[in-house]
Amino acid sequence: METIDKEAWLTRLVAFDTTSCNSNLPLIECVGSWLDHLQIPFTLTYDPTKTKANLFASLPASDGSLKGGLILSGHTDVVPVSGQVWDSNPFCAIKRDNRIYGRGTCDMKGFLAVVLSLIPEFQMNSRKYPVHLAFSYDEEVGCLGVPLLIAEFQRKGIQPTACIVGEPTEMVPVIAHKGINSFRCRIHGHAAHSSLTPKGCNAIEYGAKLICWLRSFAEQLKEKGPKDDLYDVPYTTLTSTMVSGGVAMNTIPSFLEFLFEFRNLPHDNPAQISQAIKDYVSEYLIPEMQKESVDASVEIVPINCIPAFQTSEDLEWIEIAGERDRIKKVSYATEAGLFQQAGIPTIVCGPGSIMQAHKANEFVSLEQLDKCENFLRMVERGH
Repeated sequence: METIDKEAWLTRLVAFDTTSCNSNLPLIECVGSWLDHLQIPFTLTYDPTKTKANLFASLPASDGSLKGGLILSGHTDVVPVSGQVWDSNPFCAIKRDNRIYGRGTCDMKGFLAVVLSLIPEFQMNSRKYPVHLAFSYDEEVGCLGVPLLIAEFQRKGIQPTACIVGEPTEMVPVIAHKGINSFRCRIHGHAAHSSLTPKGCNAIEYGAKLICWLRSFAEQLKEKGPKDDLYDVPYTTLTSTMVSGGVAMNTIPSFLEFLFEFRNLPHDNPAQISQAIKDYVSEYLIPEMQKESVDASVEIVPINCIPAFQTSEDLEWIEIAGERDRIKKVSYATEAGLFQQAGIPTIVCGPGSIMQAHKANEFVSLEQLDKCENFLRMVERGH
């Protein structure tokens, strides 16, 4: 049977500029052609513009069953290279010093390349349970694709019993990560000439009050909220990240917009955090603003919500990876929480270091790719 090794696959995948602002269809079509060649059926689910797609495929158990089985999951999009200085073309994989450089080599086309290279081998093996492939779009901008992918295989009656999300963890099993809830806040005041300050309602100043209150609330979460020392940041965080507003030096600003997010531990309730923010705005900030302008208002619009994730330390792949003493929890988020919400026990484990992700001269080492290959072979035989 024809095979394509993992390095060749990684070179192919990196060559597709799947930055989230672009279509991922050329990459998906390349993978689909490979699956067609191997006579493996697959399903695509598209975004509303039909310019992006998830891919889901199944290698049945030896008896033809699709019941249960293991998902190997990864996203196809990458973050932008704009503003970064690279030593080589980021969309041309370069092998140097036992590393492969290029955008996405670490996050997370390295994992996809290993999975794709192993498919012919998996096809030849005797298997008690199926192996499912789940390749998603737009993970980097809020895990937008994977909910559609999950809904599609559930609609078909497929309910896998396990999932490995291959984000870069240096092949150390991650059993938990924080959730992300991000928001766009719009402050609507009332414009006036700055010489007539009392006639206006200053959106920037009220936005500053809210930003300062959020900082104070973040301190409360740090000091009084839940703690978990297995995380690098062992408490729920809340921070403001981008601000824009004002039109001229001599005009009371009528509008301010800023973004903020919180990253919650799995046992910190995100709904309660969101409600506390809304209560402050509705009970204090808006009434103060409307003393100056009856039309003043505040909008808080959710941007994305990625659920926190926590799984059992007793999953068999932790033993297979040989890393039980090194299991960890992380502050960044992945698609794992969405698979977990769908009732599928999940771990995050993949080649490369998160320290290389999103940076110029991103790379994955050949050693990490080899470790991933060996791990997936053991999992496929043992699950």
